[in-house]
Amino acid sequence: MQKKISSIPFSGTPEQEAKLQAVIDANKHDSSRVMAVMQEAQDIYGYLPIEVQKMIADGMNVPLEKVYGVATFYAQFALSPKGKYNISVCLGTACYVKGAGDIMDKLSERLGIGAEECTPDGKFSLTACRCIGACGLAPVLTVNEEVYGRLTKDDVDDILAKYAD
Repeated sequence: MQKKISSIPFSGTPEQEAKLQAVIDANKHDSSRVMAVMQEAQDIYGYLPIEVQKMIADGMNVPLEKVYGVATFYAQFALSPKGKYNISVCLGTACYVKGAGDIMDKLSERLGIGAEECTPDGKFSLTACRCIGACGLAPVLTVNEEVYGRLTKDDVDDILAKYAD
């Protein structure tokens, strides 16, 4: 699954940039520390927008392509922000054969976003995962840390209603 770049404008703060610069300064002597710097940057910003990737590349004196390559290769890195409520749909085998694809489609339709995207208001993000280890409850999704199992696409509206602040 290809990662999508966020369509939400980057809105980093001077405080975040100062924290990232301190991390870069502490590691810029060793280009093998790029991944560690990226992990800390994601902790600071919550994701790795292209603006942050450029700061890392420039500060670590490595090509932007290297930073982007690492960000898109490893599942731990996100190129788009997570919403207040991150909905993750399990698309592992057990969940998929029991209808998880239909649930994902309905969530995408209701939220107006695709996988690895965030709603413009920052309220919801939608991700797909491979397996969360709850195969006996298939199909399963999580909203932040809350697990919902034995779902059908008809359950989507009720789940979303629980998070309508």
